[in-house]
Amino acid sequence: MKAAPGRIRIIGGNLRNSRLNVPDLPGLRPTPERVRETLFNWLAPTLAGVRALDLCAGTGALGIEALSRGAAAVQFVEPERAAAEALRGNLARLKAEGADVATMDATHFLRGIPRPFGLVFVDPPFALQLWTPLAQQLEQGGWLADAAQIYVESPRGHMLSLPPNWALHREGHAGDVRYALYRRSAKLMLSQPALPSQ
Repeated sequence: MKAAPGRIRIIGGNLRNSRLNVPDLPGLRPTPERVRETLFNWLAPTLAGVRALDLCAGTGALGIEALSRGAAAVQFVEPERAAAEALRGNLARLKAEGADVATMDATHFLRGIPRPFGLVFVDPPFALQLWTPLAQQLEQGGWLADAAQIYVESPRGHMLSLPPNWALHREGHAGDVRYALYRRSAKLMLSQPALPSQ
């Protein structure tokens, strides 16, 4: 897989035009600027003060963009040590407040003590097929605020199995990638019939 470019740009907010150093690691797939611009236009009315979780953070571009545009705090999760160290370096250089980086895989992180987030970015390496297990852990583990928004990137045409109370709000396509924003309804989840015990 082609490596990520050496630098990418934050496109809005108080860190606008800041450049992120990106390590030359195979598999890093930063969300393109055009997609980030569209996504954060969708999110603009709800970003101020939100607590966000950037799972499979990679370059951290999504989470840093959220911090730049008014998010109160972002928890980054990235298993690759070199990518996590580069992310910490970028955050320190930008003097970004409210950021924490956990160097571990997302499924392990979600087995920890939960705290609810209002915005979650789910953009795992496509080859790992993690969308369904991560969605289940987020929904069942207490990681989502009642009206949380969840952003998901996946291969175009790939069928996702997501919780029934995640309602599709917006979606788009960029090349072979589908990007979508879901809104969680806690009330809908409460109204679902209980599964029979085995």
